[in-house]
Amino acid sequence: MSKRAAGGRKVESEHILLFRKHLSELGLEYEEEVRFHPQRLWRFDFYLPESKIGIEIDGYFRGRHQAFGKDNDKQNAAIMMGYRVLRFSTQAVLRGRAKSFISEHMRSL
Repeated sequence: MSKRAAGGRKVESEHILLFRKHLSELGLEYEEEVRFHPQRLWRFDFYLPESKIGIEIDGYFRGRHQAFGKDNDKQNAAIMMGYRVLRFSTQAVLRGRAKSFISEHMRSL
């Protein structure tokens, strides 16, 4: 979720910073980079423990098509373990659609 800049310091992506702000504005408790599988090193980008929702923010990177199958395996395993999984694109976060969707979804629980 973050990159390393020259000198080894972390640089947070704009969409990650914004998504944190959105979750806080919605009054939701969340955790980041939560490992959910007992054997695999799979992690949710964000996790809402109160509602057992894992959130994935899909960024764009070269070779994305190669990771698609692995992402499906991860998501399917999480669902089989009883988690709800929400996926959003970087653009959905930047345009506020992810925040709106989560807000509406949380009202329906």
